[in-house]
Amino acid sequence: MNHHELIDTLAVQLSALVLGRYKFFSASIESPRVGDHVAATKLHLPRIEGAGVYEVNAGTLVGRLTPAFWIVQWLGEEYPTILWHHGNAERPFEHRWFSHTSLKQIFLRASAPFPANLVALAAPFHRRSPIFYAEQLRDLAKFVAMLAVSTRLVEALIAYLKARTNSRVMVAGISLGGWLKNLHQAFYNTADLYVPLLAGAALDEVFTASLYRNLTGRLARENPGQLRAVLNFEPEFARIRDDNLFPLLARYDQIIHLERHRVCYGNRPITILEKGHITASLAHHALRTHLLGQVARCKPP
Repeated sequence: MNHHELIDTLAVQLSALVLGRYKFFSASIESPRVGDHVAATKLHLPRIEGAGVYEVNAGTLVGRLTPAFWIVQWLGEEYPTILWHHGNAERPFEHRWFSHTSLKQIFLRASAPFPANLVALAAPFHRRSPIFYAEQLRDLAKFVAMLAVSTRLVEALIAYLKARTNSRVMVAGISLGGWLKNLHQAFYNTADLYVPLLAGAALDEVFTASLYRNLTGRLARENPGQLRAVLNFEPEFARIRDDNLFPLLARYDQIIHLERHRVCYGNRPITILEKGHITASLAHHALRTHLLGQVARCKPP
């Protein structure tokens, strides 16, 4: 075991201790499939009046949820627009000096501004306490509803941008955000470019065959077939043939196993970091460099 794998292992072990009884899907594994949640979710954007944070009301199969988005930077419609989605359990809009969000580390801390319009999303449950988040995710249906809401929010923002600007749109995200990027492409594929970091399309495998299995409740561990039926969206993703997808994975990732998840991307080129899940997530310069390379592809013709 190299140090990248060791760090992933220790991080998950620590998370298991912290979660205690609040493990993923420990209360219920009953849920419609993720595609059914996406189809059933309804939301409408509020009136947008420049930079700032906007809360959205979404109707879902588990009730009303409240995602949000933040127009962080608008340089003009001659620039591409990035819709950025955070990772699992982040407080994505936290911007105090000691915060370490992916948005801050990858986009906002560099000496030069990122050469794109930037809109950051916040999934439901991610703007309150970690305990609140953990409580919600004891129910598989709430987890899937969260995925569906972010997927529909991405689609609503793309529709808004394409109707009102000439900006080309790139959807990108890390870990959880990468899965959501892939979900949007599987069910909509309306963005100009997709850049998933540390994600695939076999989401069930994360909870049944990776270290993350230790973060799931006994009910979920004993019923892997139910998780596969609800969470896996490989067939829908495999139907996408467009060359607008530029993924990044990590060779020693113990959560998103390289060999299992690279098959989701078919013959498309994949950027591979010589790191694990945690160390790749912290390789901010490498992640920014990968995103910058794709922004260059996303400029107007």
